[in-house]
Amino acid sequence: MLTLKRFHSILSHTSFSDSNSINHKISFFLSTQNLTLQSLLTYHALIITSGNSHNVFIASKLISHYASSLKGPTFSAKVFGSVHDKDTFLWNSIIKAHFSNGGCSDSLNLFFQMRVAGFVPNQFTLPMVVASCADLCLHSLVLKNGIGCSEVVKSLLLSMYSKCGTPLEAYFLFSEVMSKDLLSWMSVISVYSRFGLMDECLSLFWEMQIAGIVPDEIVISCIFHGFGNSLCVYSGKAFHGLSIRRNYLFGEIVHNAMLFMYCKFGLLNLAEKLFRGRLEWTKESCNSMISGYYKIGHNAKCIDLFREMQCLGIEANSESLVTVISSCCQLGATHLGRSLHCYSIKSSIDKTISVSNSLIDMYGKNSHLTIAWRIFFRAQRDIVTWNTMISSYIHNANFAEAIALFDEMLSENLNPNSATLVMVLSACSHLASLEKGEKVHLYIMERGLEINVSLATALVDMYAKCGKLEQSRELFDSMREKDVVSWNVMISSYGMHGHAKSAIDIFRDMEHSHVQPNQLTFLALLSACNHSGLVEEGKYLFNRMQKTYGLKPDLKHYACMVDLLGRSGNLQDAETLVLSMPISPDGGVWGSLLSACIKHHEYDMGVRVARHAIESDPDNDGYYIMLTNMYSSSGRWDEAEIVRRMMKERGVDKGAGWSGLKVAMVSPGLVNWIYNKVLLSDLLMFATLIWFTRPDQYSNIKWRRKLTSKSSYRDILLPFLQTRKNEIKQRESMRSEV
Repeated sequence: MLTLKRFHSILSHTSFSDSNSINHKISFFLSTQNLTLQSLLTYHALIITSGNSHNVFIASKLISHYASSLKGPTFSAKVFGSVHDKDTFLWNSIIKAHFSNGGCSDSLNLFFQMRVAGFVPNQFTLPMVVASCADLCLHSLVLKNGIGCSEVVKSLLLSMYSKCGTPLEAYFLFSEVMSKDLLSWMSVISVYSRFGLMDECLSLFWEMQIAGIVPDEIVISCIFHGFGNSLCVYSGKAFHGLSIRRNYLFGEIVHNAMLFMYCKFGLLNLAEKLFRGRLEWTKESCNSMISGYYKIGHNAKCIDLFREMQCLGIEANSESLVTVISSCCQLGATHLGRSLHCYSIKSSIDKTISVSNSLIDMYGKNSHLTIAWRIFFRAQRDIVTWNTMISSYIHNANFAEAIALFDEMLSENLNPNSATLVMVLSACSHLASLEKGEKVHLYIMERGLEINVSLATALVDMYAKCGKLEQSRELFDSMREKDVVSWNVMISSYGMHGHAKSAIDIFRDMEHSHVQPNQLTFLALLSACNHSGLVEEGKYLFNRMQKTYGLKPDLKHYACMVDLLGRSGNLQDAETLVLSMPISPDGGVWGSLLSACIKHHEYDMGVRVARHAIESDPDNDGYYIMLTNMYSSSGRWDEAEIVRRMMKERGVDKGAGWSGLKVAMVSPGLVNWIYNKVLLSDLLMFATLIWFTRPDQYSNIKWRRKLTSKSSYRDILLPFLQTRKNEIKQRESMRSEV
């Protein structure tokens, strides 16, 4: 309160005519205060009420102070816009505000606006713009104005090329610098290390020392980062040894860079020794270790280290929190994920886009779609946010919801990327929705989007699963580049449609294209042979998989081969294959053989196989039922009763049979026809059909009168439908609140 009174006193007792006096007093006052955003807004309000808001000097000081706050560029721009008589000094302030907040492109745009407005940049303008952009026109401007020979300007341009990632230009400019200082060497070494040009980087490192420049911790850390990014394990270890011998291990920066390198190498034992060997842990070192654990799939260690950080009072940043949330997602540990969600809210980083995306992914992948939905609609959204929500729907087999969300995304004029389109095409494939899939394909073509391998493969898969095999093959043949997934999809498509020989022909083309098949390739081939009954071809491919390509069959391959042999009546060969398996057969393998035994009435073998199947999967009611049926068919009623009692004792219930029907939007004519033909006892089903497929008809008063004329609807179904209506209203209200 005293500081506010003092500031108000400065504004009140200083003459407006004495502009220098008030400028310096306000500047000195603001620079001596520990300003928060709220206090700065208060002082700004007093400046406005005192009539000094248009003062260029005061406005530039406000811009500088706002730049250090979370909403710096936003408030700085408002202050800048409120001043009518701008000068170069004020332009420099707003450019610096955006530059200091990472808005390099905004800084460059403001610089161009400054030039268009007729202001001439001075020696304070160019260093900021040069340091924030990657455009060669700035270099040209420097040369045009005759200041390109300055060693300071050359160093700044070298720093620009280094930050912008142009090693060739950086080296040419570096060679022109006569008096190379530590900053010059650091700039060119950092850009080479960033691009993984480690031979050139080390050559410069030795030249630097020959020139008498001693490397500092920034240079050493850049080299360690370069080895990590380029995965040069041997050279990285050798440089570590050199650093120890020459005493280059200065402090935390180098230590964290080494941690980063070993985590990139996947050498977690060495990384842990470095990490645990430090007396004090830092936020950066903990984050590096968490990232390293996650990279090699040690999700539990990620979470344990995060807990240790909390116990030691080390604050986690958004990057490490995202990694730990992703670990919870991988482990299915939703309860821990909820705790991290609470932590993010308390730490005020839950609104960070990356944290929101990881929370949506965790809840969505663990079947908590309602929570994922709420976070999605309350979060700041980028393309990754939309993709994560669509992926969550697809993961939970809510394919229609995924497509609806994609439509909503387009309605908000957002441009999907290739990952979005691949997921939506996958949803269309699962629904066999040719109409929607064709619309997505048309969207891609109309906008001239680049069709990469993944997107082209998704289109091939969609058309095949929607029954358009010829169109699928045309797309496949038109692909310039095909990976193993593309070939697998085409092989699987032919197998799915019963064209096993065409699938084998595609496999031969794949071999001629020198694409290495994988386990999924042979699974698709064996499945195709199984559907078409090609026993000999299946045997040949199964043997070739192991002998030619050295691929070990897994349980799915064995189940497919057993089913192929069993369906063709080669039961003895099928049983021999199962008994000779190098891995323990599961219920799926035994179940395939059991089904074949029942089909060919080989009950003696079937009983033997059924017992193995029950041992492998004791909770599967199907095996008990098949064994009971075999006993009953052969007149062994006592054994059948024993199996039934066994089911009861083990708590295995026979699942009720059910059928599913996908209903599209029903036309009014069809609804009228159903109503005229429907029986009174079927009214519940009919009314439910109306509710879910023709909500527009349900809202029609004529239809409501028809339906309410039946007492069963009024007494039984209406409460249910009202509940459903309330749920929909609640969901819509949640959307509107957001």
